[in-house]
Amino acid sequence: MTAVRPVSLSRFRSLRLTIALVFLILGVAGFACGGGPGAPPDAVHVLTADGVVGPVMERYLDRGIDAAEDEQGEAVVIRLDTPGGLISSMNDIVKRILSSEVPVIVYVSPQGGQAASAGTFITMAAHVAAMAPATRLGAATPVGSGGEEIQGPLGDKVTNDAAAQIKALAELRGRNQEWAESAVRDAVSANATEALALNVVDLVANDLDELLNSVDGRDITLYSDREVTLQTADAEVVFNNMSFVERFLDVIADPNISLLLLSLGSLAIFIEIVNPGVIFPGVFGVIALILGFFSLSVLPFNWAGVALIIFAFVLFGLEIFVPSGGILGGGGVVALILGGLLLTSGNPPEFQVSRWLLFGLAAAMGAIVIFVLVNIMRIRMMPAQVGIETFVGHEAVVRSTLDPQGFVFLDGERWTAESEEGTIQEGERVVITEVHGLRLKVRKQEPEGG
Repeated sequence: MTAVRPVSLSRFRSLRLTIALVFLILGVAGFACGGGPGAPPDAVHVLTADGVVGPVMERYLDRGIDAAEDEQGEAVVIRLDTPGGLISSMNDIVKRILSSEVPVIVYVSPQGGQAASAGTFITMAAHVAAMAPATRLGAATPVGSGGEEIQGPLGDKVTNDAAAQIKALAELRGRNQEWAESAVRDAVSANATEALALNVVDLVANDLDELLNSVDGRDITLYSDREVTLQTADAEVVFNNMSFVERFLDVIADPNISLLLLSLGSLAIFIEIVNPGVIFPGVFGVIALILGFFSLSVLPFNWAGVALIIFAFVLFGLEIFVPSGGILGGGGVVALILGGLLLTSGNPPEFQVSRWLLFGLAAAMGAIVIFVLVNIMRIRMMPAQVGIETFVGHEAVVRSTLDPQGFVFLDGERWTAESEEGTIQEGERVVITEVHGLRLKVRKQEPEGG
């Protein structure tokens, strides 16, 4: 006992140190992702928002505008290229632009890029809206969680609300309200040339330098009714790109990755519980779970889905220890599927768990449970490989007449034995049929050919 305790204590300390190290790294990284680029006053802060509009983009743009305000920047340029995204994140970005204390210029770029759906609202909210050649804007009709058109009264409600919002933004910035409304109701789009001719955007610029020269001297009214005149032609330009942590979050802020991290983390911790002498699975499991919840922290998710996923792996583990004939394992498969479906239910398609991944993972776990059950049943049905129970079927030589009890010689040892039928003389060979404690039950060996 004394030899085992130091090992267990060492394992516990190692696991605790690993967990503390993970939290320390995440904390330091989170602190490092804050703050601004250290720009001089009156500089133009350039942010690059390319990808799906979601919580990561919303936090990044909020941080970038904060930095420009704190460092008394001349303006913020958001280089936008997005197919759309979450309405909730879009609304937060629009609110942040409207409340900004420095002018915000949304520049749809690079050439070939787009500001579709939610990106149209963000562009409309900007103090200055600009596009690069060969870019496009529009197609802002709200869609359901599966990408389908929302039908019935709910569809009318959502569409009317979105139309009112984008018209209000266009009115605030003096842009084409009719086109803005049709972008929502009729999903119309416009390229850069058309958008400029229709007074949807303020200008078209080939690159960032041309953009800053074009907006120089433009008068802007900020949220506080403060009038400012842009002086961007000769302003210093600083690029406040996504930090490492923000980019890492952008990669793992995927419901499919979250599902895999939660599943693998739960499975690894279960392996650690079953095999307590192995440290790596437990450490990996804790890290995977932390990253899984870290990923979910920037995604709209349902706690019921998380609970069902973890409960599924609890059931998988119980199946090994509790003989249920596959009921617990089957319940785990059902819980895993329901958890995956509920985890991101109600989100747009790009923020939902892939059905192929979910059903594939459930099928794989079901196959593993079946494989484990088959092997457990086979092991349970195998004859004993150690102990005196293995003597059954072996031959022994009678050393004293069995009438019905006496002694036999087996594997160099003397054993008490009892004859099943009649008397067996000394020197005869017998076969062991049963073992009762330290007493063997035997029967006379039949002659070969008899």
